[in-house]
Amino acid sequence: MRLSIWVTNWVIPAALKPLEISGESIGEVKTVADMHERKAEMARQADAFIALPGGFGTMEEVLEMITWSQLGIHEKPVGLLNVDGYYNSLLALFDDGVKEGFIKPACRDIVVSAPTATELLVKMEQYTPSHQEVAPRKSWEISQLGYSKAPSPT
Repeated sequence: MRLSIWVTNWVIPAALKPLEISGESIGEVKTVADMHERKAEMARQADAFIALPGGFGTMEEVLEMITWSQLGIHEKPVGLLNVDGYYNSLLALFDDGVKEGFIKPACRDIVVSAPTATELLVKMEQYTPSHQEVAPRKSWEISQLGYSKAPSPT
């Protein structure tokens, strides 16, 4: 898989726009109603998901993409740019989840991490899902995400 990395579109809830964007931006700024619509729009447009070091919002968004992969909603790579070991504790938590039986070992492989962008992109390009999804993508009613439509009742 060859990833195209272009950050030219911003998807931002109207309430955050005056707080997050000051001055001129590069690319299109798409204003949406709320965070749910933001994540759906970003998921629809993305080839992959990369979390840079960040706060609760970043954590919430990346954990949702990990969950969507586990459920079978998407098969896109999910990466953590682990600058200066920022995500070491989170990765250790995932490993503990496997040891304690809360996370299936194959699902732990959903998350790809590396300390540099170059290394992370190489790993993400080589990513192939190794886990068995909870339900096939076609069974999810996610037409709003633009993946596939739920099967028709014929």
